[in-house]
Amino acid sequence: MSFVEITPCGKTVRGLDFNAMEPSVADLHNLFFKTFGSGAMGGGPSHPVHIIRAPGRVNLIGEHTDYNEGFVFPMAIEPEVRVACRLRDDGTVRLASTAFQGTIVEFSVQKPIEPGEPAWANYSKGVAAELEAAGIPLSGIDALIFNTLPVGGGLSSSAAIEVATALALLTVNGLGDMDRSRLALLCQKAEHDFAGVPVGIMDQTAVASSKAGHAMLLDCRDLSKRFVPIDSHDLRVVVANSMVKHELTGGEYATRRKQCEEGVAFFHQKDPRVRALRDVTVAQLESAKGSVSEVVFRRCRHVITEDGRTREAAAELTRENYDRVGELMVQSHNSLRDDYEVSSPELDFLVDEAMKVKGVYGARMTGGGFGGCIVALCQPRAVEALTAHLTNTYKAKFNVQPAVFATTATEGASVLE
Repeated sequence: MSFVEITPCGKTVRGLDFNAMEPSVADLHNLFFKTFGSGAMGGGPSHPVHIIRAPGRVNLIGEHTDYNEGFVFPMAIEPEVRVACRLRDDGTVRLASTAFQGTIVEFSVQKPIEPGEPAWANYSKGVAAELEAAGIPLSGIDALIFNTLPVGGGLSSSAAIEVATALALLTVNGLGDMDRSRLALLCQKAEHDFAGVPVGIMDQTAVASSKAGHAMLLDCRDLSKRFVPIDSHDLRVVVANSMVKHELTGGEYATRRKQCEEGVAFFHQKDPRVRALRDVTVAQLESAKGSVSEVVFRRCRHVITEDGRTREAAAELTRENYDRVGELMVQSHNSLRDDYEVSSPELDFLVDEAMKVKGVYGARMTGGGFGGCIVALCQPRAVEALTAHLTNTYKAKFNVQPAVFATTATEGASVLE
């Protein structure tokens, strides 16, 4: 068990490194008190410490369809963010994180909240600002964020921090729970405005609203959900992290969105009923060949065909037709690689190697791309062989040890105490 250095208010505190393990509630309390102290904060009476959890998510299929008002098919996973938090009486918010050691970030909910440095704190700042803008009265809070999700791994660590922060602020202020669809939209807006990332609604919805033992077919237009069981006796989901960190705040993600918007503008001129790529048929797309740029055509082709693959995959998983689900996953990866151009040599290698293992139905990159993780669907008996094969071959090819783990579908965010 290793240690990290956290520096609250100019004072160094040694604490357990929870980035590679799941902390117990007692561990969380221990490091929280070491970081913030055990006495009353803000001049008021002492308040209890609450523990909030928010899972990461992996998307089985349906990539870059959410901001095109299409369908996605995510599930919550076991690695998660936990927040230990306590009410303050002076309006001050103090944030610390085990993933980003350094001086504690402070701001006030009684003054306009602005994004700034360090960048990791903007996800929590944005949530506080959006709650205030929604007319929800907040008091200050001390919050320590524990993250067992890889940052930049494509498993929605940012959405988990946002949802966990929102639940922490609501809980310590005695405001109860919020409708999870509303909470997801609030967190999405926080990421847009404070992190500068124009994400769709999938990540926040999956983190906030997932159901244990199920994947969620989410309609990103009306936020309706259909839950499809994943029987752990038949299937396991394996995630392999390439250890190549992706960064959605870079220009490539925004560029893809603009290219999709250019496609929508073209098709809307032809048919005013088209408001998103979700409304465009394959036949309409083919008729546009030569009328839009080759790049925009390929971006649109990925989104339109991916939307169809996603709906078909959910239907086939319901029928327990795992072979077909796997085929659709591979098709999805190829489309992301060739038409949307968001894969990488590392992700392509992991997918290709996963498909060589007996008992693997399908594999694809998951998340925004340019690094991060792949997801594989396999028989339970194949997990050990798949893990060993990906670890050994990837290390031999890239001289990097990938992080490979199997996960079940878990519950969305909750208050532990």
